[in-house]
Amino acid sequence: QVQVVESGGGWVQPGGSLRLSCAISGSRFFSTYAMAWYRQAAGKSRELVGSITSDGTTNYADSVKGRFTISRDNAKNIMYLQMDSLKPEDTAVYYCNRFNLRSAYAWGEGTQVTVAS
Repeated sequence: QVQVVESGGGWVQPGGSLRLSCAISGSRFFSTYAMAWYRQAAGKSRELVGSITSDGTTNYADSVKGRFTISRDNAKNIMYLQMDSLKPEDTAVYYCNRFNLRSAYAWGEGTQVTVAS
C-alpha cells in the first residue's frame, strides 16, 4: 500500500524559507509519475501550488512563481518544495500527491506551514 508522508513544515517569519519533503513509500512507479504540491488554507479549498514531471519539468501557480522551487529524487521516491520569500498568505497545510488526481494516492496528513511575525 502506498504511503505519503509530508514533513518540514513549521513557523517562519515573513521573508523566511522552509524546505518541505514528500516521501512516497510502496510505489514502484513514482519515477514515472508527474507529482505536485497542493495547499489548503483554513476555510479555503485546496489549491495546486506547482507540479513536476517525471523528467523534472516544473510549473508553478502564479502566486508562488519565482519564490518556490519543486525538485525530486526518483532514486529515493522523494519530492521537495523549497519555499523562499514566504508571505503570510502562504500559510496553509501543504500536501503532495500525483498531479493527475484521478489516480491520486491516498492523501497524507500534510504539513502545516505558518508564516507570521
